[in-house]
Amino acid sequence: MSSPICQLCEVKSSAARHLSDKELEKMNNHCVQVSYKKGETIFKQGSFSTNITYLRSGLVKVHILGPEKEQIIKIAKAPSYLGIPTTIDEEINQYSATAIMDTNVCYIDIDTFKNFLLTNGNFSYQLVIDLCQEELASYTRCVNRAQKNAAGKIADALLFFKNEIFESSKFTLPLSREELGNLIDATRESVSRTIAELNNDGFIEVSGKHIEILREESLEIISRNG
Repeated sequence: MSSPICQLCEVKSSAARHLSDKELEKMNNHCVQVSYKKGETIFKQGSFSTNITYLRSGLVKVHILGPEKEQIIKIAKAPSYLGIPTTIDEEINQYSATAIMDTNVCYIDIDTFKNFLLTNGNFSYQLVIDLCQEELASYTRCVNRAQKNAAGKIADALLFFKNEIFESSKFTLPLSREELGNLIDATRESVSRTIAELNNDGFIEVSGKHIEILREESLEIISRNG
């Protein structure tokens, strides 16, 4: 645990870039930085929500426990806020966040953050824009989960990790096969079988969790037709 220097931070959120030096100094005085190892819980469903969580570095799964099993809602990549909808209007976290690689977060005092929302219109507006973009993305994920077959879902997920998370055709999948199934609404067996088929067909090369996309255009076609 350490104290950040918000004025000098190189990974400010797009909203925080609208804060004045005085406001950043105030944030600095009401913020603490914490590091987490892979697998550690950042905040837990059902616990009190007393801070805004800002993901400075790393990768996190946001997940919720449903009536039957855990559902991964999304994969969050730094820099981004975590849990704003459940923190601003609720006292209890409605879902959990867990590091899926070594991660660094800032916890910002909720009252300080709310004061910025009330007094800095540009900060508030940018935050609304960011939340709207995330909501639209969540609609797309929901439709894909409901309407695509296993091959289409897996193609989507692999392209997501390539283009939006790692920005490389070679990457180490940060989720187990079961977790990947929870993310895309598929069984572990279906995930394993589909990945094996994509590997056998030469679309990807798989070695454990290490994946290389060999034929991206083919995966895009599978995604569209899925």
